Amino acid sequence: MHKYLLVGLGGALGSVARYWVGSTIGSRVGVRFPYGTLVVNLTACLVIGFTLTVFSKRVEIDPAWRYFATIGFIGAYSTFSTFEWEALETLRSGAVLLAALYVGGSVALGLAATWAGAALGDVL
Repeated sequence: MHKYLLVGLGGALGSVARYWVGSTIGSRVGVRFPYGTLVVNLTACLVIGFTLTVFSKRVEIDPAWRYFATIGFIGAYSTFSTFEWEALETLRSGAVLLAALYVGGSVALGLAATWAGAALGDVL
């Protein structure tokens, strides 16, 4: 139960941070291009890369922080960072073709699923 509370607390903070960063960027530079979302996704990638690397190298860090920080906060802030981390780890393992399939498939199938969801929403 302790893990779920840590994920929930981190998730609540990550959601608020995502909204704040996205809306702050949008209000300053406009929303014609999704700069807010781009900034959120890129900062999440930076933070997850740093956090997971530090957590794996520093054994003295309580594992509970992984639930709070990476699964909760960063997960709610942006799932794009998880996607990028998994792609990087696949590349690091030497499976270049598998990484390309994952990235290409995620983008293409994600766009198709989004289109299908929007089309379904238009029908209703």
